[in-house]
Amino acid sequence: MAIAKHIELTTDSSVSFEAAIQEGLERASKTVDGIRSAWVKDQQVMVENGRVSLYRVNLKVTFVLQD
Repeated sequence: MAIAKHIELTTDSSVSFEAAIQEGLERASKTVDGIRSAWVKDQQVMVENGRVSLYRVNLKVTFVLQD
């Protein structure tokens, strides 16, 4: 029987939401083994001078606990 756990991450990118998601998952996978899925809880942009300066994503990441 597999047991899974969820963690929440906040990650950002100056490029796009997709880049923020990818960078966040790559970073999380360096210290968390067994990542199986992630879903986007929130998306947010930071604005400077009327333009998007930062894309921020709040992720809920699911990973399987090891025996």
